[in-house]
Amino acid sequence: MPTPIHDPHDTLGGPLKRLPLRKAAVIFIAAVCLSLCGLLYLQLEQSREHDLSQAQIASVNLTRAMAQQAEDTFVAADLVVTSLADWIQADGFGVALTPRLQRTFARRVQALQQLHGLFLFDRQGQWVVTSFGELPTRQGVADREYFKFHQQNASLQAHIGPAIRSRQNGEWIIPLSRRVNDRNGQFQGVLMAGIRMEYFDRFFTSFSLDDRALMFLALADGTLLSRRPGAELRIGESLAQGEIFRHYLPNAPSGTAMIRSRVDGELRLYGYQQLDAYPLVVASATPEAVVLRGWYANAVQSSVIVALVVLGVSLFGWVFVLQVRNGERIEADLRAAQERPEVIATHDSLTGLANRRLFERALQVEFARGLRQQSPLSLIMLDIDYFKRFNDSYGHVAGDQCLARVAGVVKGCCQRPSDLVVRYGGEEFAVLLPDTDIEGAVAIAERIRHSVRDANILHSGAPSGQLTVSLGCHAFVPKDGDSIEWLIECADAALYQAKNFGRNRTQVASRERRSSDTHSRG
Repeated sequence: MPTPIHDPHDTLGGPLKRLPLRKAAVIFIAAVCLSLCGLLYLQLEQSREHDLSQAQIASVNLTRAMAQQAEDTFVAADLVVTSLADWIQADGFGVALTPRLQRTFARRVQALQQLHGLFLFDRQGQWVVTSFGELPTRQGVADREYFKFHQQNASLQAHIGPAIRSRQNGEWIIPLSRRVNDRNGQFQGVLMAGIRMEYFDRFFTSFSLDDRALMFLALADGTLLSRRPGAELRIGESLAQGEIFRHYLPNAPSGTAMIRSRVDGELRLYGYQQLDAYPLVVASATPEAVVLRGWYANAVQSSVIVALVVLGVSLFGWVFVLQVRNGERIEADLRAAQERPEVIATHDSLTGLANRRLFERALQVEFARGLRQQSPLSLIMLDIDYFKRFNDSYGHVAGDQCLARVAGVVKGCCQRPSDLVVRYGGEEFAVLLPDTDIEGAVAIAERIRHSVRDANILHSGAPSGQLTVSLGCHAFVPKDGDSIEWLIECADAALYQAKNFGRNRTQVASRERRSSDTHSRG
């Protein structure tokens, strides 16, 4: 490549920096692909949040409907029990009143489909009247939870107990009971309405839900009353350690929560609500996979479309980058082809160094810059000692090889891009050093001299037996009236002084102008 000849401090009119089109294309294509993926991610996240929000609304509505149905069921049964308890408490339940009570019980049960039966027990828990007519012959109910509750509590409020099997016919029922007192306020017995478990089972199955969805009715203490899907073995199970009863109900009587089941490990969206009138809790749970089923399908479809678009953009970008790279390669080849004549015209073919033509152009540029900026300019002239004898001893081929090797050594001693090493002619070289004073020039000259000597090039025609060089240095700050020729003359004169003083040395030119020395060089 040719050495650029321009003032590095002069930016006006300098060549524009080439836009890295290939890198810009890669960055643009990557940005487009990342933007598409980012937009897909944002769209899917928004869609997912929307679906979850809609599912939460649906879950709240479902639990509200469940709560309303449960409350209506128990309110109707409670009204029946309350009216009958007031009547019995006022009139008693002697033998004369038993037939009338039985008929009333039967009519009330027929009027409410959720009722399994109505039952009246005395203070010992023995059967007095039932809606079925005939009294069971088996034991009473003194061992039942609801009977013990009323026996031990004076409250006349309705009590809902854990689900039990009716001793009338073995059907699962939820007992709603009230205490019955005599006219003196003493415990007289218990009136109980059995609410069919089947009634809630039918209500739960009336909703179109996924098979993995859950619904349940439980007491406020977590005791399970009814469940969908039905599991008879789980009736009466305690849910008190579940997330809803431990963490959510204490903070809010209703709401939604995403909870992972400890039984099957599935993540479900729960909606829950505690009834206002009774110590009951209803809840429904839908698997997240079911809630987001439509979202998953849309996500797959959208991802496939975006993946195809990204693939298409990437393929187009790959082809475009290949075209750009091929264009750059062709342009580089053309540039190299255009520069090759310039290299031939400005560089020495044997050593690869700049020739005198390039040296003169560079010297003009640096001289003008030194004059403008008042910066020092140095020149080193060097000559191979006894080179004619070297050619005579080893031949011209070896002489050419020697010149190339010395050229490499000299170039290796000049590290700055602005330094210019020149084959001045024959076995003579020049080194142009911008922004360098005489001390710097001498230091570089000595480095060159020692490096050539240390190369250990045999030279039988030299007194030392090794190839050496002589060097002349001159440095000055250009002023008006100075000339390029004077710089060359001074450095050349210093070179002749070095040769006249015994060779293999560096000589600095005197300050006065000198004319060319015509002594022969050998």
